[in-house]
Amino acid sequence: MNWKEIEVSECSTFFKYKGQTLFNKRFKEILKFHSEGLAPVSDETGWYHIDMNGNPIYEERYEKAFGYYFGKSAVIYHGNWFHINTNGDKCYPEEYAWCGNFQENICTVRNSNNQYFHINEDGKSLYPETYRYAGDFKDGFAVVKLKSGLCKHINKSGTNLNGMQYLNLGVYHKSFATAKDESGWFHIDKNGMQLYNERYLSIEPFYNGFSLVETIDNKNIVIDETGMAVVNI
Repeated sequence: MNWKEIEVSECSTFFKYKGQTLFNKRFKEILKFHSEGLAPVSDETGWYHIDMNGNPIYEERYEKAFGYYFGKSAVIYHGNWFHINTNGDKCYPEEYAWCGNFQENICTVRNSNNQYFHINEDGKSLYPETYRYAGDFKDGFAVVKLKSGLCKHINKSGTNLNGMQYLNLGVYHKSFATAKDESGWFHIDKNGMQLYNERYLSIEPFYNGFSLVETIDNKNIVIDETGMAVVNI
């Protein structure tokens, strides 16, 4: 049985495989299977993970359990967040006020002082700084929000990618990222420099060379990587 073919029911209480109900059991709530062949489920005992035979993989129960990413799942136990491995063991001794999911084997977390930073697989911070917010890593870079309210991109050592700061930023996708200044949204390159002069109310990342944007007068257009409008939507 291929885990990719196991579906979550429309009511999110049982699993389906090729149209047939799996495990002959309904849960209070379920989340989808991930590549480890494990899925988070909840019943009257709490949240836990099951294997592809529908059996729990450990005895512990949690207030919430999430999917496995890089072999680690975020769980909540007595109000504290941490990650467990596929044996159900804690990945590290630290506990946090919130945990994200591991992306590129790095995870964003929030401590009890509402400060965000990134940890490695051992639960240790990648750098000494803390931020008002820290997003997931993608293609080696992440967006963090400084105490000033401005945003920047950092690499996996916590170093500023290009020295540029903006009111808001998106992750890099195929060498370009979304950015916002006082005039609106636009796209930047890896040096943090704008690709064009125009500003928009909202924009999407480039999809195969083109981006859907909303103009200041609420019109939707598609632009290319030079900022030229190519389609009116």
